[in-house]
Amino acid sequence: MSITDDAPAATAAASGASATARFHADKSPYDAVRDTPKERVSLLAREVLEAIHDTIRKHHVTYDEYNALKAWMIDVGETGEWPLFLDVWVEHVVEEVANASRVGSKGTIEGPYYVPDAPEQGADGTLPMRDGEPGTQLLWSGTVSSTDGTPLADAKVELWQADADGFYSQFAPGLPEWNLRGTFTAGQDGAFRIRTIQPAPYQIPTDGACGRLIAAAGWHAWRPAHLHVKVSAPGHQLLTAQLYFPGDPHNDDDIATAVKPELMLNPQPQPDGSAAVEYGFVLDPA
Repeated sequence: MSITDDAPAATAAASGASATARFHADKSPYDAVRDTPKERVSLLAREVLEAIHDTIRKHHVTYDEYNALKAWMIDVGETGEWPLFLDVWVEHVVEEVANASRVGSKGTIEGPYYVPDAPEQGADGTLPMRDGEPGTQLLWSGTVSSTDGTPLADAKVELWQADADGFYSQFAPGLPEWNLRGTFTAGQDGAFRIRTIQPAPYQIPTDGACGRLIAAAGWHAWRPAHLHVKVSAPGHQLLTAQLYFPGDPHNDDDIATAVKPELMLNPQPQPDGSAAVEYGFVLDPA
């Protein structure tokens, strides 16, 4: 029996609850905006509400539709799916605005499944995985440098990815705690080598509130195959990105609208059936 034959039965509610709990544990969002002027809070809140009001007037929204929206929003909260909803349909625009002035490598969304402090694997290591982890073996080589070309010794490359069934460790049952999650520290020349597996496309959870929206709107739930990374070095801006693979049928219609041409890998088949790819990062000074 293969690993995928006995895949864990992840649910939207369980994944949502884990994502919400992780968000509360890892972030202190109110601290960062505690000193925001009341005028800006009022401006943003009023414009969001006005956009909703304009949509209601433009499309003559009925009370039945309004109540359905209210019930759906309650369901999103009860299942803990707000991190999923916001990261899939909103975060890509926040990222676009926040990083508009970046000179170095492009970034994209973080998504809801990041976990800090993944195990250290050195400058040349293998991502933790199960025996027989499904997927094409992938050797990824690269360097981390500053925008002036200086190699960034000891730069951190945090890597996490879904397994072949689209599940992330710590957000689905039955997976080892740090499965397909690791931290790599570049050498003195800024270089790193990572051994992992090439991920597969997957659907975001569809058995909960977000799935009901997708079904009601006639959308699809697919994300293209991707590797998540956070790249950091002292004195430089943190880079959060996802790296994609050519030929994926959902590169052009990613439900999260997170694909950028600059983030496309070019893996080369190897004689032993594995693949090798070179891709590095350029970090902007802080």
